[in-house]
Amino acid sequence: MQSVGLVIAATGLAAEARIAEHSKGVIAVASGGDATRLASLIEGLIADGARGIISFGIAGGLRADLKSGTCVVGTSVVHGGRSYLADAAWTKRIAGCLPDAELGAIAGCQSVVANPAAKKLLFDETGAIAADMESHVAARIAADRQVPFAVLRVIADPAHQRLPPAAMHRLKPDGSPDIFAVIKSLRSEPSQLPDLIRAAIAARRAMIELFRCHRLLGPGLGFTDLG
Repeated sequence: MQSVGLVIAATGLAAEARIAEHSKGVIAVASGGDATRLASLIEGLIADGARGIISFGIAGGLRADLKSGTCVVGTSVVHGGRSYLADAAWTKRIAGCLPDAELGAIAGCQSVVANPAAKKLLFDETGAIAADMESHVAARIAADRQVPFAVLRVIADPAHQRLPPAAMHRLKPDGSPDIFAVIKSLRSEPSQLPDLIRAAIAARRAMIELFRCHRLLGPGLGFTDLG
C-alpha cells in the first residue's frame, strides 16, 4: 500500500489554506501575497520532513476561453525565464480525479495581473493558461530541495475581466482580507464598486469549485509517497 506523505499546500489566501487542510496529510501555508514569507514557511516544513508541495488556490485566467470556475492542473510553472516541470505522476493523478480540468503551464507572478491587456501579453509571452503569485515559489523550492510538486488552481477572474485596485494586495500577512484597506480604497475611488462586486462573485465561484476539487482528490490532495 502506498502511504500518504505530508504535503505542503502553498496558498495565498487563508480561505484557500482552510480548504486544503480539510485533506488528510496536508498542511497549508498562506503567503498573504508575500513571496518571501511563503518561501520561509515552505522551507521550514521541508526541514521538518514534508514530502511534496502543491500550489493550491484560485488564479487569474490568461487563455481567453477559460471561464471563472474552471479547474486548471499545472503541467509546468514559468517564471523569470525558467520553466519548472510538475511531477508527472502526481499531475496525472490529479488530472484523473478531475477529468474536466484544463492542463497547461502556469505563470508565476510577483503581483496580481489586473487588466486584460496585461493578461494577454503574459499569455503571448509565456503560453501559460493561468497566473498566480505562489506557484513559482513552490516550484523553485521543490526543484532546489528535490521534492515533487504539483499545481491545482481554479480560475477566478478570466482573461477579459479587469480587477479593480480594491481587489489587489488587500490581505493581512496571514492571508485574511484586510477589510479596512478595501473600504479605504473604495472611499477614494467609488467608481470601482461594480468591478469589485464582479470580482467577488468570480472569486466565490472559484472557491466553491476549489472545495469540490479537494473532495475529489482525497487525502494528500492526490499525492502518494512512492518512497
